[in-house]
Amino acid sequence: MAQDRAERIDALRRKGRAQVLVVGGGINGISTFRELALNGVDVVLVERGDFMSGASSAPSRMIHGGLRYMENGEFALVRESLRERNLLLANAPHLVSPLPTLIPVVDRFSGVVSAARRFLGGKETAGARGALIIKLGLCLYDLYAGRGSSVPRHSFFGSRETRRRWPALRSDIVGSALYYDARISHPERLGIELILDSEQASPQALALNHLGLVRLEPNGAVLEDSLTGERVTLDAEIIVNATGAWIDQTNQELAGKAPRLIGGTKGSHLVISNQRLYEAIGETMIYFANREGRVCILFRHLGQVLAGSTDISVETPDGVRCEPDEAAYILASIAEVFPDIPIAPDELIYRFSGVRPLPRSDRSLNASISRDHSCEWLDQEAGAARPVLNLVGGKWTTFRAFGAAAADMLLARLGFPRRMATEHSAIGGGRDYPANAHRQAWVERIAKTAGLSPETAERLLARYGTRAAEYARALSGGGDEALRSLPAYGHREIAWIIDRECPETLADLVLRRLTIAFTGELSHAAVIELSKVMAAARDWDERRRVAECAALLAELNNNHGVDEAMLRRRATDQGNSDVRFEEGPHEQAVPQRQVS
Repeated sequence: MAQDRAERIDALRRKGRAQVLVVGGGINGISTFRELALNGVDVVLVERGDFMSGASSAPSRMIHGGLRYMENGEFALVRESLRERNLLLANAPHLVSPLPTLIPVVDRFSGVVSAARRFLGGKETAGARGALIIKLGLCLYDLYAGRGSSVPRHSFFGSRETRRRWPALRSDIVGSALYYDARISHPERLGIELILDSEQASPQALALNHLGLVRLEPNGAVLEDSLTGERVTLDAEIIVNATGAWIDQTNQELAGKAPRLIGGTKGSHLVISNQRLYEAIGETMIYFANREGRVCILFRHLGQVLAGSTDISVETPDGVRCEPDEAAYILASIAEVFPDIPIAPDELIYRFSGVRPLPRSDRSLNASISRDHSCEWLDQEAGAARPVLNLVGGKWTTFRAFGAAAADMLLARLGFPRRMATEHSAIGGGRDYPANAHRQAWVERIAKTAGLSPETAERLLARYGTRAAEYARALSGGGDEALRSLPAYGHREIAWIIDRECPETLADLVLRRLTIAFTGELSHAAVIELSKVMAAARDWDERRRVAECAALLAELNNNHGVDEAMLRRRATDQGNSDVRFEEGPHEQAVPQRQVS
């Protein structure tokens, strides 16, 4: 991705034609793009916003088998999900790690009747899960995970041991179950790394963000650059509709007579800065059913607490956000398991929401709608000028399997043999990731190459995996100047991200290439300072830089519950309120210092 945007648009115009056009740059579209690129297909991916900016940026940060899905009888989905979880732990160890998960148990027999009724196709009901149904589910879970699983099997604790380990839990629990799944620290980065890998492996593959489908004409797909308004036409033998919750809207542009395929539900989450809650959780995720029977989660994430989620039917995926009643619902659910830990309004430091692209369903409970995936060709009667394959449903954990299934259908239609599989293909910075015994030597070598401290090199390994070596080579022993507002990041590090990972707006950089919105490091001073680094890298004038800051601040306020006053208070708390970043692009506001 080292080319600038103009060069990439020009490359697309010169190409003029591709075998497959993937519309939608979420995780499933990117996975399909990767599978096709690695198997020699001339493929282009376009995304009307930023890569990974829809539901793919708003998951619960879990990589899991789906313990709850067994209540719906979806054993094949659980088996596939656990297999993909195990593969991700091996292929992306820099981003995916084991997550011990605790289920508080409030009685022994709840849920048996309702689970049996649902399994047999009866009326759907929500409710608590007792020890017996949890034990049965976890035994099956371990069985499906297989002997090759890299995480421990489940265990049970009585009330006394549970209270000893998690003393802040509600007082009426009779025990708890502990099992293991996995977490992903930065899902957006995994999507970007899949694109980087694909383009590096296949020079003819090309992915472009902020380029949306306008319509499909007999001579090809008309695409519009949302940043400039420029249009380009690309012909393709096959179109893949991977727009997730927007599939039905996209099909109207492609065909006009397409059936409705999607019945999405909104999931909202909170990021909470509460030290008592952080300590009470410990290193485990708390996985529990609230009084309505809705499964909720609570775990440490990037130094804060992540809590969720809701499951609300929506008519349109546009403009969704975590509404005040959803935040209140999540907080009330937390109070059910940690009743003595108050959470103040100003401790909600970030909110996010996305629409799950679930298949259209008449189920009365949203939680019972299948999270499985399917590939659906548009019928000829729909009137599309090219064959269109729709990627329907799916869950974050199974993106590789979903992309592989879609690619197999496309390869068959094109008459291409599959040349390689991706089950054991490392992803991005997970390639040649140093095992524990070799980690220190790797860190010391990178520190020496870059002219950084070992502590900084360790942080870079955690942030980028082995891709940190590329950044270290770019520094060539010269070190890096720390950002005044974000001392854990360097100026040249941010410039490297901008050059390599195609953020085209300030929001792309701040919300999807960095984690600072989740960690609480994002401040008004950081917005200004990052905008200046990006303005220099992208050759923005002052008017564009100020407009980008305003757009980001509006998005934070409207979609994430972060207003400008909150960001200014953080700058004061971090000691940056005296720095006048706003005065001009050439201002020398602070003395240079090294990243530490």
